[in-house]
Amino acid sequence: MNNFDFKNITENLIETFNFAGKESIRLFNEGLKIEIKNDKSPVSNGDLRANELITKKILELTPNVKIISEETVDLKEKNKSKIFWLIDPIDGTKEYIAGKDEYTLNAALIINSVPVIGLVGVPKKDRLFFTYAPGESYLIEKNKVKKLNCKKQQPKEKIVALSSVIKPSDMILNILKKHNVTSIVKMASSYKFCVIATGEFDIYAARERAKEWDYAAGHAIAQNAGAIIKTLDGKPFVYGKEDYKNSSLLIKRSKKLND
Repeated sequence: MNNFDFKNITENLIETFNFAGKESIRLFNEGLKIEIKNDKSPVSNGDLRANELITKKILELTPNVKIISEETVDLKEKNKSKIFWLIDPIDGTKEYIAGKDEYTLNAALIINSVPVIGLVGVPKKDRLFFTYAPGESYLIEKNKVKKLNCKKQQPKEKIVALSSVIKPSDMILNILKKHNVTSIVKMASSYKFCVIATGEFDIYAARERAKEWDYAAGHAIAQNAGAIIKTLDGKPFVYGKEDYKNSSLLIKRSKKLND
């Protein structure tokens, strides 16, 4: 498709993601420089450094492909591209600033509304997730590479959901109830997608929230590992919307969550 070698591009980004992750930790340890953006959200020199490193490498690998990054995007400019990168250099900036360990580094290549490449680095957990094709999602942890297939890690009688908030809305709780969820764990960032890909958790449901760069890389990893990803009303979850806004989301480890 489009003469891209997805595997080669992805593998050539791994070293950059590892280095950018180490840089994020170094800058945190030195004391972050924080500014407030126009949308009232914080950005740090760690976000900007990760963005610089990831963007530079992607430009080397795919010089003719548009890059849309959270830190450089002009929200007034409508996205009309069919092939483009989505970068969220640090998803979970508030967690990052607070010294927590669930923030992630993200990049995804979108082709015709589908994320085909995804990389998610989780520096403080020493985990790096990547994918380049259906059935080809991987985790690098402790210098070992493991193929991901969404195989259930929880006991069979437990169905554990993830939530980005402590108390989900009644609408979301009702959806989780229909899937016989036994407990809910709060988790930040795109890490949620990745731990469904590993089979550590079972389901995540969310109303319309965040922007496309928050989801795309994790989406690719989970879906290529076998997860089912749709909107809450069962429609395909697609990328490339002109305003970058996400639809609602339902991600399930498999059709039957107790298998």
